[in-house]
Amino acid sequence: MVCTPSLDATSLETLLAAAVAAPSIHNTQPWRFRVNPDTHALEVRAARERSLPMADPDGRAQHLSMGAAVFNLRVAAVHLRRQPEVRLLPDPSEPDLIAVVRLGGAIGPHDRSRRRLDLYDAIARRHTSRMPFTGRPVPGPVVMEMSEAARAEGARLRLPDIAGTRRLLHLTAVAEARNHASSSRTAETRAWITPPGSDRPYGIPVTALGPPDAARRMPARDFTGPLPALHLPALRFERHAQVALLWTAHDRRKDWLQAGQALQHVLLTATAYGVRTSLLHQAMEWPDLRAAIGHPRRPCCPQLLIRFGYGPDGGRTPRAGGWETADRPAER
Repeated sequence: MVCTPSLDATSLETLLAAAVAAPSIHNTQPWRFRVNPDTHALEVRAARERSLPMADPDGRAQHLSMGAAVFNLRVAAVHLRRQPEVRLLPDPSEPDLIAVVRLGGAIGPHDRSRRRLDLYDAIARRHTSRMPFTGRPVPGPVVMEMSEAARAEGARLRLPDIAGTRRLLHLTAVAEARNHASSSRTAETRAWITPPGSDRPYGIPVTALGPPDAARRMPARDFTGPLPALHLPALRFERHAQVALLWTAHDRRKDWLQAGQALQHVLLTATAYGVRTSLLHQAMEWPDLRAAIGHPRRPCCPQLLIRFGYGPDGGRTPRAGGWETADRPAER
């Protein structure tokens, strides 16, 4: 490992452990990290071999995932009492170079840039929960802080009423039905299931999958299909789900990265308050449904649907190292 005066080995491990804990679609972990030996900055690069050509042909969801990793790097830098300096898409000639993160000046114990919530500790505790929630409403002040977290990163949360929630879940169910009817999409999805006993550092373990909703109120992605050995018993999910639509005003690569940072800021804020979350992406994978899921009275670009509430921990999914330095290639 190459150590520099500005980024020592301990700091590097802290940063990367936080970065790889970010959520990613199907736990593809579509990132790679490299320490630039000349600038001593940490580079975030796209790992295109872990893309999803069917579900994410434009790489939008991949950028959301990498944006979430960038936000974790920022939180870890503040934990190290250093000011994070981030440049998104810094070099047009290198499209796979997504961001450059540098540790800036020291942050004092009373500096205003330090967050009131301890988001760093929330990084390790945040897990996607595909299990039923209790149905107990999340208090308004907590929801407001989640909304402010999205706004701080240049995105917005739309919090629909009961009728709006049912509409969003219906569009998600329509998308999942289309996915299930497509042999190529189901094959791509099931390729990311990790069988029991596997040591593969990517994908979703069977044990982390949630059961289907017996009342069919909550549309869940069908990862396993009709395989008897992987059949999960149905349970009843919450009667009134709480969901939030994450959206941006524009739909460029930079907006996707900002949305990813907003997503992680929202998820960590929820985790800090003991709120569980899960992500519904299905409707975003079909252009007509993504357009239909937008704001009825205001132009917007939907990025992701977040379900939140109180319930069981979703459990940890595997993580790979995914980092490299001048004398060590990234893990493939």
